[in-house]
Amino acid sequence: MNTPAPVLRLDYLEFAVRDVAAAQRFYTAAFGWTFTDYGPDYTSFSDGRLSGGFYAAPGAPVATNPLAILFASDLESAATRVVAAGGTITKPAFEFPGGRRFHFTDLNGLELAIWSDLRADGTKIG
Repeated sequence: MNTPAPVLRLDYLEFAVRDVAAAQRFYTAAFGWTFTDYGPDYTSFSDGRLSGGFYAAPGAPVATNPLAILFASDLESAATRVVAAGGTITKPAFEFPGGRRFHFTDLNGLELAIWSDLRADGTKIG
């Protein structure tokens, strides 16, 4: 039996950034994403599950809407990786029903967040 392809689902994320090379350096260093370059103004990324791209836009906003949120089992380790890659934590980790998350900006000023369903001591939230 053939299963129809899912429709109306998030399939690819594309971000406008001021510096494509800086985006590539940051996301490689922070999260180990892999990239395929399509010239100096576009690079495609894969995080192992979802694909997307960064394209050059000199006037790109420094924050984005909607907010892209990544998942990490170890939130503190993810925050350390973000900072080590040159990112800035803009909203320290906070707990919400079902999890915790923090917000950060990358080297282009693009804001993202990372969430986890675990507390710092490893216990499950919710």
